[in-house]
Amino acid sequence: MTAPTPITLDHCLALDADDPLAGFRDRFHLPDGVIYLDGNSLGPLPAAVRTRLERVVEAEWGRDLITSWNVHDWIGLPARVGDKIARLVGAAPGSVVCADSTSVNLFKALAAALDLRPDRRVILSDSGNFPTDLYVAQGLVRLLDRGHELRLVEPEGVADALTDDVAVLMLTQVDYRTGRLHHMADLTRRAHGAGAVTLWDLSHSAGALPVDLAGAGADLAVGCGYKYLNGGPGAPAFLYVAPRLQDAVRPPLSGWMGHEAPFAFDLDYRPAGGIGRNLCGTPPVLGMTALDAALDVILDADMAQIRAKSQALCALFIDLVEQECRGHGFTLASPADPDARGSQVSFRHAQGYPVMAALIASGVIGDFRAPDLVRFGFTPLYLTFSDVWDAVAVLRGIMETRAWDAPEYHRRAAVT
Repeated sequence: MTAPTPITLDHCLALDADDPLAGFRDRFHLPDGVIYLDGNSLGPLPAAVRTRLERVVEAEWGRDLITSWNVHDWIGLPARVGDKIARLVGAAPGSVVCADSTSVNLFKALAAALDLRPDRRVILSDSGNFPTDLYVAQGLVRLLDRGHELRLVEPEGVADALTDDVAVLMLTQVDYRTGRLHHMADLTRRAHGAGAVTLWDLSHSAGALPVDLAGAGADLAVGCGYKYLNGGPGAPAFLYVAPRLQDAVRPPLSGWMGHEAPFAFDLDYRPAGGIGRNLCGTPPVLGMTALDAALDVILDADMAQIRAKSQALCALFIDLVEQECRGHGFTLASPADPDARGSQVSFRHAQGYPVMAALIASGVIGDFRAPDLVRFGFTPLYLTFSDVWDAVAVLRGIMETRAWDAPEYHRRAAVT
């Protein structure tokens, strides 16, 4: 077998020259001297967000004050932003609402799902699910106190664990640690065959790869606004309910914004029709406005092109790490098959924390996930193939010089 042809900088520059998404880089504020490989945790600032927020703060809040709820339709933001997100996740208009945090939305959706299957007691999930989803499920089980249980299996064992006592299949589509991608349509079909409701967490997939909630027949979904959607730190999240289920869902958090007539100020709760009943409190106008403006950027792009470039960036990174950092202790933790992973690559390394700390100090920002994962997100709208080349060159230098072993890189920060 002949050795593979080495990857060169010229090869990466040629890929950049042919990139149909290259123009989107100018629509983001990216600090000089930084290669940002952490958009799967917090997306960077789209340039349009700053302009939009300045207008909202100065003209809408500052000048028009409370009249802006009507004059500028602040009250309609959850539905408008939800409809934009719906276009990214394969959902019909009126089936997604922007509200709350992912954790709160998961609580609402899981409680509603269990209510749809009152004769069953099992919430099925996998060991790769994001921990907060599991914590929320555990808390809801305690709160209901009706004999429910959270049953965890390995990701590969989900399909075989769909027995006739499962009420809800609750999964994150893309594993936050490794990027492993669940097959949504197949698992939804299997869950329905077993009589279970499906609840998908799209936090690491929405905006990064094609999602087709309607085509997959998914029942409920939630997702994050501050990762690939670039809505800013703590951006509002979203909640999806299939149209066929919307009037059957009974919101566990029956706040005034989900009331049929919020400003009638009735003393008894009557849920609104459709997706709006899943609102609870007053929408956070500034955060939702930032997300609204950020979504316009990604909606201008072609999702098939985003996915193709994402897979190419990830493959290039893997190949370059194997070419340039061989013998330095890295083991690929993400699936090798590009169709089986999302838009991130993770490697295991015994010194993963200090290695990542040294990378960040050198201007290559990824993150670390315990116990030993260095994690890199690849967002095609602002990353170039030459960025990948440069990032791996920095990593190689850190490993060859053992720069990672400096004492300051071993001290754990509060956020990793």
